[in-house]
Amino acid sequence: MRSIWNGAISFGLVSIPIKLVNATESHSVSFRQIHTEDGGRIRYRKVCELEDREVTQAEIGKAYEDADGSMIPITDEDLSQLPIPTARTIEIVAFVPEDRIDPLQMGSAYYLAASGAPAAKPYTLLREALKRSNRVAIAKFALRGRERLGMLRVVGDAIAMHGLLWPDEVRAPEGVAPEGGVTVREQELDLADALMDTLGEIDLDDLHDEYQEAVEEVIAAKAAGERPPEAPAEAAPGKVLDLMAALESSVRAARESRDGEEAGAAEGAEVRSLPRRESSARRAPKETGGKKSTSTAAKKTAAKKAEPKKSTARSSAASAKKTAAKTTAKKTTAKSTTRSGDKATARSTAKSTAKKTASRRRSA
Repeated sequence: MRSIWNGAISFGLVSIPIKLVNATESHSVSFRQIHTEDGGRIRYRKVCELEDREVTQAEIGKAYEDADGSMIPITDEDLSQLPIPTARTIEIVAFVPEDRIDPLQMGSAYYLAASGAPAAKPYTLLREALKRSNRVAIAKFALRGRERLGMLRVVGDAIAMHGLLWPDEVRAPEGVAPEGGVTVREQELDLADALMDTLGEIDLDDLHDEYQEAVEEVIAAKAAGERPPEAPAEAAPGKVLDLMAALESSVRAARESRDGEEAGAAEGAEVRSLPRRESSARRAPKETGGKKSTSTAAKKTAAKKAEPKKSTARSSAASAKKTAAKTTAKKTTAKSTTRSGDKATARSTAKSTAKKTASRRRSA
């Protein structure tokens, strides 16, 4: 960052060489003035009224216009020799609590950078002293042709300075508040509190300049020869005369908006598995107990499964024995039947043979 001022911080008898740099920047889109008929640039030329001619920057100085219109020339040398101690020094005059500073006084912000290695030690000393005391430093300094008031505070590892308006530069809020006595009911305050709670807090980093983005879109569209985007027509708000009704409607709308945003965030959420270390650490006690119950259950299940197998084996063995016994009985019956049949056949054969022999003998 480019420094805009070089000097030193006067901290009692301690001098800290520093460089002043801007702590903020503007991102706003700037425009040029043109002649609408032909698009030509409109430029301001610096012309001397007495000679009626354009003058260069080297010919231009500064002057103070008196009440009668006369000009009193003031040179840079005149300003550099002003009898003030803050011409090149940020002089710390006091240390106060930060809440003593009215935000209305706060203006531009700057960073104070240590200038060179010798400034590192006293710079760090002042920074740590401000941190430990929980206070801010009030200082006076001269910048751009005038003496100013500043507040020094710690931002991270750096010292920042906010330009302050002088107390007499802040206007009193006279005539700003509504005139006459206005009574606010407790129910209205309760609804206002509910509305504030519903709106909740917000991270300032999530806020952005929508106007600047819209202007950039218009410029990009016109540069591409396209038609600029049109803003949607806004619905005319209804007139709500009752403050209670307005507060209730605001609370209801804020809740619906918040619920819608949460639902949208849930739909667009990305599901990710938890790290293994965390899950194992969290589930370790449960897994230990679970293993015991699992092994016990497995043993019981195995026992249950084993019992039907044993009974099945026993029944199968008994059935096999019965089948074998039946088969043996059948074989024995068949054998006995065959044997008895053979014996009967033999007997009948013997009888028929005897009869035939006897008949033959008779015939003989």
